Parts: sequence; C-alpha cells; structure tokens
Amino acid sequence: MGGEYVALDIALQSRFVSVQDETFMAGPEESGGQYSHVASPFAQAEAIMPGVRSPRSRLTWIVGLALFLIIAGGIGGWMTMRYLNDPLRTLEAFPVAKYLDDYKGLAGSRFKGNLRVEADLGWKDGVGRLMLFTSPDDNRPVAIMIPAGVSNGTFFEKGQIYQMALEVKEGGLIYASTCIKN
Repeated sequence: MGGEYVALDIALQSRFVSVQDETFMAGPEESGGQYSHVASPFAQAEAIMPGVRSPRSRLTWIVGLALFLIIAGGIGGWMTMRYLNDPLRTLEAFPVAKYLDDYKGLAGSRFKGNLRVEADLGWKDGVGRLMLFTSPDDNRPVAIMIPAGVSNGTFFEKGQIYQMALEVKEGGLIYASTCIKN
C-alpha cells in the first residue's frame, strides 16, 4: 500500500516540470501514453492586473489625511480668530509727520501706532499717564495720554514697544484706548 503513494507522488512531480517557465508536462493519459510538453497560451502575455493595496495601507492613508486636515484646520482657525479678534486691524497707521505738521486735520480720527516708549512725563490719579513715544518711521517724540483704565497694571519702561489704538482729540492731545506690548 505504501508503494502506491510513492508512485502517485512521482507521477505528480513529473507532470508539472516547471511552473516558473510556464511549461507543463502532460501525463500519458492525455497524450496517448507518452509525455509531451505543453506551453501555456498565456506564457507570452503581460500581466495587466493592477496592484492590490491592503486594507490596512488604505486605512493608514485615510487616518493620516484626516489628522493632517484636522491639524491644518485648527491652525487655520486659530490664525483666523487671532486676526479677527485684533482690535487694531481696521485702523490706519498713525501719521506722525502729518500730526506734527498740522494736528487739526486729524482731530477726531482713530489710528493704530507701533510706538516705542521714550519717557514718562507723569501720572495723575483718575486721569492717567502722559508719556512720550516715538515711531519707527519718525524719531520725533509724540506725547500720548494713556487713561487710567488702559494703563492699569502696565509698567512702561524706556525702549519697550507697544501697539496702540490712538485717537486725536480736540486740542491735539492723543489718547490711547488700547495698549498691547509687542
């Protein structure tokens, strides 16, 4: 009984000589008792089947893309909110030269200024602090009144730079309504 299995194994091995070359050996029952070489009709054909990606690879790409979009959306939203919450974004830059030439033309106007502290001229309780500032565009000093509510808790030191919302009032005195340290 054991010899039949060996004979069957040898018959199967001799039937398929080389799968790599796609040349097959036909058995004696198919070719009238003799072995013959049979070539596959697809031996010369190119494989055109597209590569199949694994579901795990596709899931990794989807999760990666989703994380990227969430992070990009968060950064974009943060930048947009920061821009929209800027109280100075709609104001024009303070024209120091025009103010010093003729302040009357600017009376009642609001501006934004990027100013550097030059000197503290004094403090009056309930009124505020009068200070000298210079602009990066013009080194001539400009006196600005910082009301008590605006300067509360802010310590101005020479050389510090502040962004301010400024208003030119009657008489040419400039009032700061917002001070943000840069």
